[in-house]
Amino acid sequence: MSAQIIDGKMVAERTRNQIREDVDSWVEEGNRRPFLQVIQVGTDPASSTYIGAKTRACNDVGIETGTAHLPDTISAKELKKQIRKFNEDDNVDGILVQLPLPNHLSSHDVIESIDHRKDVDGFHPMNVGRLAVDQPTFRSCTPAGILELFKHYSIPTKSQHAVVVGASNIVGSPMAITLSRENSTGKATTTICHKYTKDITRHTIDADIIIVAAGQPGLIKAEMVKEGVVVIDVGINRVADETSKKGYKLVGDCDFEALKKKASWITPVPGGVGPMTVAMLMKNTLLAAKKSIYPED
Repeated sequence: MSAQIIDGKMVAERTRNQIREDVDSWVEEGNRRPFLQVIQVGTDPASSTYIGAKTRACNDVGIETGTAHLPDTISAKELKKQIRKFNEDDNVDGILVQLPLPNHLSSHDVIESIDHRKDVDGFHPMNVGRLAVDQPTFRSCTPAGILELFKHYSIPTKSQHAVVVGASNIVGSPMAITLSRENSTGKATTTICHKYTKDITRHTIDADIIIVAAGQPGLIKAEMVKEGVVVIDVGINRVADETSKKGYKLVGDCDFEALKKKASWITPVPGGVGPMTVAMLMKNTLLAAKKSIYPED
């Protein structure tokens, strides 16, 4: 058996083409272009790379964007003042604070200061709460992207046992909530595992679908899963590679080469989930501009 590869780049391109058409139609109807405001605190190189990818994606689909570069010494009070300014600006549809933040700032505190109607990352407690009770909401972009992949490849979730490895607020928790809801994208029996789980294989071996977002290269090995499992690898890790010009290569949290001999479907790293995350951010920004989730009174 050899797994079919889930091509996130291809599905993301199709998704972005559709968003571009929707943006063009929105503008032709006499509306202004959607605008995404990014806030970067400090100069973390990885954050700069991610922001660059998001900016290029915005340009690609016709969404306007700007990045506010703030010093890593900024106080919580001053940062929230900046966010409040964008909350009150009717020309800003979506606000994204690039994480991680410097240690002296609480990401929970900062995210909660964003107007939930502009929270296109889907991290605000209001949006997470609405997700939990199956109300329309801005969905966290990575779980939303994974659902799009399932939809595109007709991978069923209903009555499947989905094991989510990693319990972060960004991927693991919202993914598990989404899969367990009684709607068209859920109806799965869902288990969450994390670094404190005893004998993780006892859970993963029973999975019909395994979604791994633990940030640990090679965590899930072939002997930990059953034949025919669907493997979604969210991890993206740099590991040393002397054969590469850069001196490193990007790998996921799964042993891809071994698992693809047992799985029915598998995402590669890179080129699997990552491109979908950015595409869903574009989709959320358009939804925010259209006031689709939170209609104006």
